[in-house]
Amino acid sequence: MIIMAHHKQARSGTIRDTSIGYEMNFGLRVFFPALLTVLACTASAAQAQTRVGEAVVIQNEVVRVAATTTQINVGDGMLRDETVRTGAAGAARFVMADSTNLSLGPSATLKLDRTVFNDEHSYRDVAISMTTGAFRFVTGHSEKAAYKITTPLATIGVRGTTLDILSQRGRSVVVLQDGAANVCTLSFQCVQLTQPGDTAIITSTGGRTTITKTGTPPWTFAATCTAAAGLCSVNQYADASPTITPAVHDDGMLCGR
Repeated sequence: MIIMAHHKQARSGTIRDTSIGYEMNFGLRVFFPALLTVLACTASAAQAQTRVGEAVVIQNEVVRVAATTTQINVGDGMLRDETVRTGAAGAARFVMADSTNLSLGPSATLKLDRTVFNDEHSYRDVAISMTTGAFRFVTGHSEKAAYKITTPLATIGVRGTTLDILSQRGRSVVVLQDGAANVCTLSFQCVQLTQPGDTAIITSTGGRTTITKTGTPPWTFAATCTAAAGLCSVNQYADASPTITPAVHDDGMLCGR
């Protein structure tokens, strides 16, 4: 029927070509550039998901949690928007692209919520959720306001800092080792940590959350440092991974999204 219609149009002098061949050719000319754009965006997204940091210390079980869990090894990349979990005898240290060092003790879960790069070696915005376990956080080269750290009970603002953070059910402990920090409950009760040893203790009982400050920390990450050689060392990212640079320079919105 389409061929007959086309023939009739030709006899009547109509010059508009509605043949199957033209429509397919036109469709392909539209489809393939669009497909190439999608593929380019997909490739860009895949590239963006690689190497916002690197594992430099891994002891025993340390896994990347996704649809399936996979073991992380020394040299493996830390990815945007991923969750990392250590086993009961596990420990890990990651160096991010701005030379932030993140150490995890046993039975710890950390979620890298967001990373937006300023350039290859600094972040405009980085958000880290420390869900459960013991951590040491040492800031890198990014502006301190770029860092946003949370536990289920607290938000932590960083001002050039080494922090020890313990996240437990109903309790978070934040110990300042160097620099300064502002620690707040989710209801915006806050304390300032300005001297080494200053500690914020947040507790939640019966739906009521309280925060207190002390100069005598009930816990520090130092005891965890013996879990693995190098767990509490500090590396520059260039030393950890001299041949790899992050591929992300966007604001986290890829290909118009």
